[in-house]
Amino acid sequence: MPQKLISWNVNGIRAAIGKGFLDYVRQEQPDVLCLQEVKATPDQVDLHIPGYLQYWNTAEKKGYSGTAIFTRKDPLSVMNGMGIAKHDKEGRVITVEYDDYYLVTVYTPNSQRELARLDYRSREWDVDFLAYVKGLEKRKPVVFCGDLNVAHKEIDLANPKTNRRNAGFTDEERAGFDNIVKAGFIDTFREFESGGDNYTWWSYRLNARERNIGWRIDYFCISKSLRKRLKEAFIRPEVMGSDHCPVGIVLE
Repeated sequence: MPQKLISWNVNGIRAAIGKGFLDYVRQEQPDVLCLQEVKATPDQVDLHIPGYLQYWNTAEKKGYSGTAIFTRKDPLSVMNGMGIAKHDKEGRVITVEYDDYYLVTVYTPNSQRELARLDYRSREWDVDFLAYVKGLEKRKPVVFCGDLNVAHKEIDLANPKTNRRNAGFTDEERAGFDNIVKAGFIDTFREFESGGDNYTWWSYRLNARERNIGWRIDYFCISKSLRKRLKEAFIRPEVMGSDHCPVGIVLE
């Protein structure tokens, strides 16, 4: 049976529920749904989706960051964080283990205005996260997905020239994604689509979404050994409810 995996930065799960989140899930029918930036704890949200188990990793800081995974299939194991204290207070990583692969949802730290967090993000987080997923890969193949907060190449954002030193398109962040590819992980969307104008996040300002002035910063990456099982990779720009849209893959 094919498995449909979906990732979505909902930019606040409570807000998203009020903007058609459940209708989308019913329509899409994913086998696994990975969420980033939930900005809530499970007890703050009345969210029961029949047929799905829920796993949450919330930040210590209230109303900030946080991730969740909703899965039809019972995982063999679930782990929150990377096991590194300096990274694990913000609820950014959940790993679920299935028979034949690990699935990791990740909400990569934003480098912020004035690039206040760029050093932390590029020299610490990116290095440690890549080491973490490569460590998992020694045991079984890995799928990781989420808001990686970087547009990898110029084709991945509408205005590369004017964004050269802005958060999400610095040389350091892009080099971090280069390292993911060099380590053997595949950017699944680019296996099927080589063209531009394919974005996953749009600013709320200046009608950016209507004009499709966006960035592709949400990804599914997979171990090379899973490439033969990859049947589809897609973006759902028509789905509203957040400033990001869902992205997904289908594995045989």
